[in-house]
Amino acid sequence: MTKLFIVGIGPGSKEYLTKIAIDIVKKADVTIGSKRAIDIFDDINEAIVLNVRDLSEKLELSVDLAIAGKNVCVLSTGDPGFSGVLNPILKIANEKGFNKDNIEVIPGISSLQLAAAKNKLSWDDANIMTFHGRENIEDILKIVDNGQKTIALPSKSVKDMAKFLLANGVDPNRKVAICEKLSYEDEKIVNSTLKEVANSDFTYMCVMIIF
Repeated sequence: MTKLFIVGIGPGSKEYLTKIAIDIVKKADVTIGSKRAIDIFDDINEAIVLNVRDLSEKLELSVDLAIAGKNVCVLSTGDPGFSGVLNPILKIANEKGFNKDNIEVIPGISSLQLAAAKNKLSWDDANIMTFHGRENIEDILKIVDNGQKTIALPSKSVKDMAKFLLANGVDPNRKVAICEKLSYEDEKIVNSTLKEVANSDFTYMCVMIIF
């Protein structure tokens, strides 16, 4: 029976790959993922690189290849079920009549998990939010003052999210931590305030913690 595996690869560093992720990629006929994701594996049979512009097309291809009898692995940064490719693949599979029982999801370590660990925060004491792929960041306003810390993946950039919060009345001196490039050699954690972050530049690979 052919399988379509959706494999979480963790925050990006090879050290955070799980053994099962490595084993599945090694056995898969075809592995589809971003160049950054594919590059952390040493043993791939056939690799197909996707990017933001052709993401939908390549996810559709993954289902088509599985229907054609290939064992396919789709790499998802972090965990497939959190701001990952699980939902779009399930939708495509349903549209094409590919049995969901032939899809296997392998969880990975999310950058939010790593951000919490690096800052010694318990998940029991945090709001967890992702704004990747959606524009309705106003949802964060409903919870940011509920007395708990908020761990969030920004929608566009850390600077834009900070400016949005400031424009909507959040205290400029509110403490935040920006966790950038987690798990990489040049990872950086900056403890600052919303006002300072709104005037700073970071890469897109960031997690924001609002205290």
